[in-house]
Amino acid sequence: QVLLVASGGGLVQAGGSLSLSCAASGLTFSSYAMGWFRRAPGKEREFVAEISSSGGSPSYADSVKGRCTISRDNANNTVSLQMNSLKSEDTAVYFCVAGPPGGGWQYWGQGTQVTVSS
Repeated sequence: QVLLVASGGGLVQAGGSLSLSCAASGLTFSSYAMGWFRRAPGKEREFVAEISSSGGSPSYADSVKGRCTISRDNANNTVSLQMNSLKSEDTAVYFCVAGPPGGGWQYWGQGTQVTVSS
């Protein structure tokens, strides 16, 4: 069974930083693109960042570009999202996702709550 377990969320003041992590199991991790989505209360899920199976071609939503960095460690089956200069509008549940390179997010993780206070 495929599991994507996200961690690292919490409460942080505006301007602060958090690092989210996702541990994957049950799949050939190095064959999958990985990414992060988020969902704020009352809103649709929103793309945040993605990275190719090899670790190249990272991409970001305009709302987080310049403030977030996605990375992966294929030796340890993990993907991370470093978040800096956090804003109140970053408050959301963040989901780790996995899918074939080229599109299609096949697996979704549990989500971890990020709350940014002003």
